[in-house]
Amino acid sequence: MELIWEGIRHALWLLLTADPEVLGITWLSLQVSGLATLASLAVGVPLGTLIALTRFPGRGLVVSLVNTGMGLPPVVVGLFVSIFLWRSGPLGALELLYTPTAIVIAQFVIAAPIVTGLALAAVQQIPPGFRLQMLALGASRPQLLWLLAREARLPMLAAVMAGFGGVISEIGASMMVGGNIRGQTRVLTTATVLETGKGNFDVAIALSLILLAIVFLVNWALTGLQQRRA
Repeated sequence: MELIWEGIRHALWLLLTADPEVLGITWLSLQVSGLATLASLAVGVPLGTLIALTRFPGRGLVVSLVNTGMGLPPVVVGLFVSIFLWRSGPLGALELLYTPTAIVIAQFVIAAPIVTGLALAAVQQIPPGFRLQMLALGASRPQLLWLLAREARLPMLAAVMAGFGGVISEIGASMMVGGNIRGQTRVLTTATVLETGKGNFDVAIALSLILLAIVFLVNWALTGLQQRRA
């Protein structure tokens, strides 16, 4: 318990003194995870809606692949993204490996299936009669999609929370494609592992508490918005 309290005190000290390295790590974590989440929303919400509203051969297989993707192991994602970004890989010429962009790409691959699956489920739960009623009232295709998005907005917020929480707390992919380089690609999760390996448990606990605080504050804000709209 003494070690935990020491970690809490250290976390408060690092924040109150505005430690440059900790602030840099925290800001980079927010940047890469925020961009990955936004990109996954831009792709996952329209894709999930499209799958939910259309019927085509092989749809069951596509839905199964999306559901499987929701549980992708981060280390597997990190492995394949590293292969693609490696010097001899298909995207090696871009020289993105061991950069923040590589972390964003890996986290996007992790978050996109989560957002797609939850968006698909959110739209599917809307009764088919609602769509028929809106079409009968003369709603155009864009208007129908907008109305469906409004009806499914509460589960969509859950998709945002799940996507962001899934990427900011992962470590395997970020470590593999980012390299945990100080001042360049070190994020809260990889920094925590590093400090734990060095035996600096107070610093590791402090970084962990900062990470937990970020996740809580983001989810608290989104939950408040969700429940107020409910």
